[in-house]
Amino acid sequence: MNFLSQKIEFPDVSKTSKEGLLAIGGDLSVKRLILAYKSGIFPWFDDEEPILWWSPNPRFVLYPDKLKVSKSMQQILRRKDFVVTTNKAFKEVINECSQVKRIGQPGTWITQSMIDAYISLHKLGYAKSVEVWQNNELVGGLYGVDLNNGVFCGESMFAKVSNASKVGFINFIKNSNYKLIDCQVYTQHLESLGAEEISRDKFLKYLS
Repeated sequence: MNFLSQKIEFPDVSKTSKEGLLAIGGDLSVKRLILAYKSGIFPWFDDEEPILWWSPNPRFVLYPDKLKVSKSMQQILRRKDFVVTTNKAFKEVINECSQVKRIGQPGTWITQSMIDAYISLHKLGYAKSVEVWQNNELVGGLYGVDLNNGVFCGESMFAKVSNASKVGFINFIKNSNYKLIDCQVYTQHLESLGAEEISRDKFLKYLS
């Protein structure tokens, strides 16, 4: 296993485990996070674990032109029950995402240290939030990392009202010019929207 020092560097992604784990340790400084995302690496760990860095192969991604919008979802979008904004409430969105209870996870991987780190990224323009509002109340949203290379690295989403996060996700993609959305690892929810697996090597070419 690769253990990181205080030096801002990562081992080559070819050294990941079968599950995609690349390294342990280091910190969540802005410089390290930016290097990680530029290298196809992301942090993912529970509250009581050390910082774990991942670069899975294959990678789960969504090509915007392959986005699938069901007929029922098209009807919901046409009704305009929600208002979607960008970067209006980043802190609120990431805090809401941290409180989502997920099957098979006793706690949250969005720890306070992660929240603080991504708020710092946001203040420097490297992290974005999408907010979904209903009657002036925040009912859904998502956040992720944008390094201005045409790839948006989605991190997490939440919904307090049915379909709110889907509306935000679809609206964001349709109104952006990304060539690729990084979904990191497989979920049935994102597969239903058109996400698919590609090789890590192919993914890294998009980052460069």
